[in-house]
Amino acid sequence: MTQFTIASFNVKNLIEADQEYYKYESYTPEEHSWKQAWLADQVLTMNADIVCFQEIFSEKSLRDVIEEADAEGAEANAANIPDRSKRYARKAIFRKLAHESYRDAGLAFAPNANDGGPGERRPGVAILSRFGFIGAPEVLQDLPEPLHIPFSDLDGSDGGHYTIRRLSRPVLKARIPVGRTVITVFNCHLKSKLGELDRPKGAPFPPAADLVNYDPVGRAMGSLRAGLRRMAEAWVLRREILKELEAGNPVMVLGDFNDSDNAVSSEIITGETPFKNYAWMRRHDATHKGDRYTDTENDIIQEKIDRVRLHSAEKLFVRKSLRDMVFTSAFGGVYESIDQILMSRHFHPYNADRLGQMEYFSVLNDHITDGSHPEAPYNKLASDHGQIIAHMQLKGKDNSR
Repeated sequence: MTQFTIASFNVKNLIEADQEYYKYESYTPEEHSWKQAWLADQVLTMNADIVCFQEIFSEKSLRDVIEEADAEGAEANAANIPDRSKRYARKAIFRKLAHESYRDAGLAFAPNANDGGPGERRPGVAILSRFGFIGAPEVLQDLPEPLHIPFSDLDGSDGGHYTIRRLSRPVLKARIPVGRTVITVFNCHLKSKLGELDRPKGAPFPPAADLVNYDPVGRAMGSLRAGLRRMAEAWVLRREILKELEAGNPVMVLGDFNDSDNAVSSEIITGETPFKNYAWMRRHDATHKGDRYTDTENDIIQEKIDRVRLHSAEKLFVRKSLRDMVFTSAFGGVYESIDQILMSRHFHPYNADRLGQMEYFSVLNDHITDGSHPEAPYNKLASDHGQIIAHMQLKGKDNSR
């Protein structure tokens, strides 16, 4: 059996001190030092073998966090881990307490193609892996061909189309060897719910951004645009996931989805949930009222849908543990999970042919506070996301090529 942990961590705007990332936003040296120390402590607490990071402006700033986590880990090991001369040194608890250095780990960073100058920076993503990588990790952001999404009106006439040529943030794809298994890992950060407000040519700012002259219609249209973009990005990611699944490769997808697991964008990524029994359903080409799918066709449909579905680590854990208090984000009084770890059926506990399964799911969210509550002031230096960790166990079956 091979055990490993895999985590997702939106660090919230990681960049060096005195660097203006968004307009008028930067860290003083003291603020940056505090943030780096806090992030390093979180990395040390997670102690994950694979970490997918979001909102990274600078690879150097992330490396500094990892180095600080390693330094703290070495100090903790020296204080808490007995040397081999002690008769109790082999106790299992010490293996759990020990920090394994990231000194020889692989780090892949995908900068954002939309990144600009001071005040107009855009964050990228990164993957840290104690197991290294097989081949060079791939970055998907600029689409080889524009994605045209056609619409038709209810009467069947042309309804126009929506087009994207570039994702708002990169998707990082890496093949990671874990024991004798190779897992394809995707790290994503989909478009936020922040509205894309219309800015007329030559205007200094979008009119709907003027909150004194509040424009609810214009702002609602901005939310619609953001939602369309997020769903389009989800489809692009789904297309890449399907390529790996069709090739028979186990897949894990992590990141900040900026939507709950029940949102349409999330369902696009995970794939359809199969109907309980398609033999109850009228055929797509029915010629009479009772023309339904056969039992044999139901089995075919169930397999075709199930083999390309992804499963939420959080939901698998909640179902197993009867817990329902998982959240990774809080805003406006709403606590929800917008950070996800998804996995193909290679890791589903009910799949007889599984390569392994999740043993436990952790979330670090005690630092999450909601700015709408006076009793819980928001700390702008800590992350505004919880960190999620899946504790996995593999059977050891070899799928590497």
